[in-house]
Amino acid sequence: MVATAHHDATQAGVSILRAGGNAVDAAIAVAYALAVVDPCCGNIGGGGFMLIRLRDGRERFLDFRETAPLRATPAMFLDRYGNVRTQASRKGWLAVGVPGTVAGMETARREFATMSRPRLMAPAIALADQFNPQLARTLSLIANDGSDAFYRGPIALAIVRASNAHGGILALRDFSEYRVEEPQPIHCTFGGYDLISAPPPSSGGVTLCEILNILAPYPLQAWGWHDLRFLHYATEAERRAFADRNAYLGDPDFVSNPVTQLLAPSYAAKLRSEFLPDRATPSSEVRPGLGAVAKEGEDTTHYSIVDRWGNAVAVTYTLNDSFGAGVVAGETGFLLNDEMDDFTSKPGVANMYGLVQGERNAIEPGKRPLSSMTPTIVTQRGMLRMVTGSPGGPRIVTTTLETLLDVLEYGMSAQTAVDAPRTHMQWLPDELEYEPGAFNVETARALQQMGYALNEVPKWGSAQAVVVNPQTGLLEGGSDRRTPAGSAAGY
Repeated sequence: MVATAHHDATQAGVSILRAGGNAVDAAIAVAYALAVVDPCCGNIGGGGFMLIRLRDGRERFLDFRETAPLRATPAMFLDRYGNVRTQASRKGWLAVGVPGTVAGMETARREFATMSRPRLMAPAIALADQFNPQLARTLSLIANDGSDAFYRGPIALAIVRASNAHGGILALRDFSEYRVEEPQPIHCTFGGYDLISAPPPSSGGVTLCEILNILAPYPLQAWGWHDLRFLHYATEAERRAFADRNAYLGDPDFVSNPVTQLLAPSYAAKLRSEFLPDRATPSSEVRPGLGAVAKEGEDTTHYSIVDRWGNAVAVTYTLNDSFGAGVVAGETGFLLNDEMDDFTSKPGVANMYGLVQGERNAIEPGKRPLSSMTPTIVTQRGMLRMVTGSPGGPRIVTTTLETLLDVLEYGMSAQTAVDAPRTHMQWLPDELEYEPGAFNVETARALQQMGYALNEVPKWGSAQAVVVNPQTGLLEGGSDRRTPAGSAAGY
């Protein structure tokens, strides 16, 4: 089963599975296909994460997140008065981080795949021949020469030349020294399920698990979907988890992440004890819960794959903003990311997603910016149960949370779960976002009386899920209705 944000990419993955490839083979084919048919978000000019669970229970996490160029500085987006130049970190060559996608796919292929690079990239090249001949030539270079073509050959040279010509700071050394990291995944339990998710420099797994730890004692199933009590306590949990996320997490090569403390049951109990049953806590009264900090994208895409043997892959990768930095190097045919905006340009000043982050996520040469991407795999008694994730900037965490709960607590099908209306709270701004249909008028009135500021948002995210029926073992796919081009398909 393959669930992606574009039907052509889904079919590319299914074709590999039908030909005998495993889930990692299919994931690589999908990544390159999305770079062609979903150019706002699918990419070879960005980066992301791949979470793998093999049929024998082994787990691997590949971090191919973008890095800051070696000439980057903490104040590079400030003017002479110390004010943030917001557009400089979002559009143009100064906004571009060193891409990681090609290195990530090549690492996955070398370690886990069974098919050759040309075979896995053939569907993407065929699609590009129809839509983007320049990108087809670039993909053919990668198919023939691997990551060397991108990081040490003509593609890197084209990117650096364009960067130099337009005020950027990328250098050939940024590319030749790029490395994929393989940290240990985040683990937590919830209601008899084991969750495997993304570790730092993603905040996704830690924030997701912190929220679930707080919610664990509450009878969510008995309350029912989006009951007033669930909405209240889930929002209070999200408020505190995002305050911690923004203060404590960063690239583990540069800061020490207090993951053990944040995910301790005693810490969840402490935060839970702060909740009032009938009143919202103003975000101005919520501070990161571990005390003082030691000195130290919306347009993303996710896909989920399970093969015939039970190997599972969850991939979330991104250009950050829609169409990234809006720049293309020469005749390479692909867009570059604007991932530098995910760093803290200035502590206390929000980025494009409204996240107010701290010094741990400050810009440093070679550093990876903090992410919200949350590729997640769920098992039950050692057996695969679910694979999911979503785009959506900071809303990725809460989209993944609700998709998981909709299946595991409320018994929804994969499709119903990814389609269900969602809510979101990220500490700052102090508002509860909700999609139409997330709750009725009476519940909205009750939430407002409790002190919640409500903000209706038409839609967000694009969850892609594969669910394993625990009785029959059959696979069920769900592709979010919010992305009409998406599809889930299997055989």
